[in-house]
Amino acid sequence: MPAKHFSYDQILRQSTLVLEAWGMSPTLAATTARLMCESDLLGVDSHGISMLPTYENKLKSGSLNVGVEPCVLRRIGATALVDGGAGLGHPAAELGMRTAMGLAKEHGVGVAVVRNSHHFGAAGVYARLALEEGLMGLVCSSAAHPILVPTGARAPALGTNPIAFAAPGVNGDAFVLDMATTTVAANKVKVYDYYGKPLPSGWVSDADGNAVNDPAAAMDWIFRQALGGLSPLGGTTEMSSHKGYGLAMMIQILGGTLAAASFPAILHVSRKPGEPENVGHFLLALNPEVFRPLQEFEEDLSGNLNYLRSMDPVDAAAPVQVAGDPEAAMMEQRRAQGVPLSEALLKQLKGLCERAGTEFLLD
Repeated sequence: MPAKHFSYDQILRQSTLVLEAWGMSPTLAATTARLMCESDLLGVDSHGISMLPTYENKLKSGSLNVGVEPCVLRRIGATALVDGGAGLGHPAAELGMRTAMGLAKEHGVGVAVVRNSHHFGAAGVYARLALEEGLMGLVCSSAAHPILVPTGARAPALGTNPIAFAAPGVNGDAFVLDMATTTVAANKVKVYDYYGKPLPSGWVSDADGNAVNDPAAAMDWIFRQALGGLSPLGGTTEMSSHKGYGLAMMIQILGGTLAAASFPAILHVSRKPGEPENVGHFLLALNPEVFRPLQEFEEDLSGNLNYLRSMDPVDAAAPVQVAGDPEAAMMEQRRAQGVPLSEALLKQLKGLCERAGTEFLLD
């Protein structure tokens, strides 16, 4: 299915208009739209403007309070607790990360935990915020829907539970890892469905553990069936999947249990219509300068990254990269060529704008 290309400014403006039409303040809408559309620039199409239809469904269900202003409930030493007020996770997570960054400047390390939140998009955009201040960032989040099938189980119990880490190098160079703890993020399957592309085996399984390659059928298994779902990071090999499943549970503890957030498998059964999802986030900032001069750290890191990049590749047309390189290249390309949006998504967005009573800018 073909795609049309739009500038970052176009999708940013469209996202902002929709969020404001839903009742977000201009400040919150600007923050949320910027973080969403940065994901599109980075090539993370699954977590950008394509999330608006999902957020509309949450709004209609009454579980999402888009007009709320997140707040810091308390600070103790190098830690902070943030309440998201059952709003979208983007403003709450940015407040959490910027609070953690301020604490790291003061104490060397800062940790913020966000409770009572919702989906916050791509974890990597929050880890990247730390780079602005020469800090390292670590971000992880719980989720609301049981999607990940634990190793050996038939039913899902955990979310995709993402984790991201960023560290600064020289002259804007950086190491930025952003990943789900499932083999692939659920919203990546959604993007494949938009384009009608078959899924690789090992991403999604049915109730009997068989691979599901049709993206529409996979969406049904992920979001509407009681059994089946996404495999843990590492695929279907038992030893590898145990590690991915364990990593997902570790993130559930940091981003969920610590924040008194919901456990997906239980929430899925117990949540009443209109009740918030209560997603939690964990955001940590670390100041390298408490250990050594920042410039030395950045030079060492870039030296290490450049060594890896300069290694002799198996395929000369596919040089060795480090985490963050593909996204940096994609950002440069999309700033020049625009962000591709499928016809299927554009149709959804047009209907969404009509229902919100706002202008559709992406004709």
